[in-house]
Amino acid sequence: MNKVAKRLLTFFIGTPIILLIVFCDYLNHLPLQIVLGIFSVLGANEFYTMISKRNKLFTKEIVLIATVLLPFACYIFILSNLPLDITPWLFIAIIILLMGFESFTAKTFENSLSKLAYSTLTIFYCGFLITFISRMTLFPNAKYIISLFLIFVFMCDSCAWFFGILFGKSTRGFVAASPNKSIVGFIGGIIGSIAFGLLFKLIFPDVITISYRNLVILGIITSLAAIIGDLIESVFKRSCEVKDSGNLIPGRGGVLDSIDSILIAAPIFYIGYNFLFL
Repeated sequence: MNKVAKRLLTFFIGTPIILLIVFCDYLNHLPLQIVLGIFSVLGANEFYTMISKRNKLFTKEIVLIATVLLPFACYIFILSNLPLDITPWLFIAIIILLMGFESFTAKTFENSLSKLAYSTLTIFYCGFLITFISRMTLFPNAKYIISLFLIFVFMCDSCAWFFGILFGKSTRGFVAASPNKSIVGFIGGIIGSIAFGLLFKLIFPDVITISYRNLVILGIITSLAAIIGDLIESVFKRSCEVKDSGNLIPGRGGVLDSIDSILIAAPIFYIGYNFLFL
């Protein structure tokens, strides 16, 4: 089976499974929170393996525990109905603890900056950003809003790939980080994302109550963030001279290759939804 067939199979099997998990809202979306924790630690493991080939970090155990602690803490905050979201403060506390650990234990210092910088990047990228999906479970009609977010991201990725293959050959190469990406693909991804978002609103008008104008705005900014998410992971991989972050997901590569757009788009969607609609 070639890569295109594997990618299509993964999409048509994986997308319904993810949406079913989103719609299971038992204990404040416990199944979704478990999946986020698994993706967080698997993504962090791939990212650590990738960047540690050329850079120094703290031990993998320290980085992975610190990373998965953030989505776990975010879920505890949600489940406990605490008045203050502790997740950003926990992230800051973890980084300060790493600084303190390095200050008190390091015997030589030529790698100290690298260890702190790349460990912090791993925890932020794979642990902190994913907590914005957890926060979405606090929205009214959360399962529909999270589904709308995933539709924006998945359709942007899929339509960009589809339009890029069919019509984008002459507009490829303008982004050095990912030369196979095309202008036509990016435009097609944004249009497809908005179109499927509007279709979702037409199907569920009683729960997706935002205006069509605001839905289009939200679709545009979420799609642009998803595109940036895809490109920044390409930057990371090229910097580390690897093709894929892993090989766990058929047709896509690693876990990080599959959630890169989601990680960057999640905070943008969350902030945009709060400012535009709440």
